Amino acid sequence: MSPALRAILMSVLASAMLAGCVAYQPVTVPGPSSFDAAWNAALGGARDAGVQVSSSDPSTGLIRGTKDGIDVTVVVARQGDGSVRVQFDAKGPTQRDPGLSNRFSQAYERRMGR
Repeated sequence: MSPALRAILMSVLASAMLAGCVAYQPVTVPGPSSFDAAWNAALGGARDAGVQVSSSDPSTGLIRGTKDGIDVTVVVARQGDGSVRVQFDAKGPTQRDPGLSNRFSQAYERRMGR
């Protein structure tokens, strides 16, 4: 076999081997959205704080419930900049449970991993 033919065959073989190599782009698997994470943490945080949840609707962002006669509303809202705001409101005889808001905040933060 002549050196020229050998060089041609080697280059054809090398080209065929390189053509068989495939490089895949890494695929990122999306996790829960920031709204979903905040929603789940708010719902669980309300329950952890002792709130008996009577209704929850992620499409409106509203969680409603009661704790010892105190009406509780939690609002989870998407902001224009992509962040999520969580607001906790307690109405009624809050002197029955003055630490309710604080317990909710701590439970929410813990569930958010903070």
